[in-house]
Amino acid sequence: MYDFSALYEATSVQNAVELMQAHPSAVLIAGGSDVLIKMREGKLAGTELISLYKLDELREVTMDPDGALRIGPMTSFSHATKSPLLQQYMPVLGEAADTVGGPQLRNIGTLGGNICNGVTSADTASSQVAYDAMLEITGPAGMRKISIHDFYKGVGKVDLQPGELLTAILIPKESYENCYGYYIKYAMRNAMDIATIGCSVNVVLSADKKTIERMRISYGVAGPVPMRARSAEAAVNGQPVSEATIELVGNAVLNDVNPRTSWRASADFRKQIISETARRGLRAAVERAGGVF
Repeated sequence: MYDFSALYEATSVQNAVELMQAHPSAVLIAGGSDVLIKMREGKLAGTELISLYKLDELREVTMDPDGALRIGPMTSFSHATKSPLLQQYMPVLGEAADTVGGPQLRNIGTLGGNICNGVTSADTASSQVAYDAMLEITGPAGMRKISIHDFYKGVGKVDLQPGELLTAILIPKESYENCYGYYIKYAMRNAMDIATIGCSVNVVLSADKKTIERMRISYGVAGPVPMRARSAEAAVNGQPVSEATIELVGNAVLNDVNPRTSWRASADFRKQIISETARRGLRAAVERAGGVF
């Protein structure tokens, strides 16, 4: 059923780097929810595989001394939903992960794989973008850090050089502190479907809960890569918690997005959904933060 020529199991991050150097045409496999499908379709016939499955050190969710959340890229969707640290500081990521596929897929699919495949429809990617995630990448030259905004290079393309792998997703303290988020996935079915539009919103309110001090909003499938709607953010930041601000964000996001027409939905329909999810997402995030309309 699966046509591959060899399977190498990495025993450490450094060993994974060494295996990639020794077998430069090999494909990394984490959970396998994407790679195995491609193999079954014959797109990777005869390939060599390097498995990261045994690297338990890449499955932990911990907190760094500076307060940053350190999320192992091998963390499965189901583990993200249950992580005490994510539940406390960034529950929206677990909520987004809970919209992916079905239980079997959520048990094997990983947060790292969800962004490393480079697709704009990845459900957890928009929340990682909305929280300004930093990515730790390890390779032959050592470790480097890159903003998730610079990680995406185009459709299906990410900034991973030969011999490199993602070793941590970092959420800075200033990104999640006093911040409340909400994720909306619009798809044709309620489960087991790829997002037609994914929208992640988070807010920081003033002490009296009457002003939106900071809003961040990002989308999947609104452009070739997961993206922030920055002009909409600028329009809403500093605005009062009001129905007028809800209408403002629904109109402002349309200046940032560039959805395409596909067999799933037309560009015009996606724009309607983008506008509506902005309104609903902002309202829900503000209410979670204690704001009252």
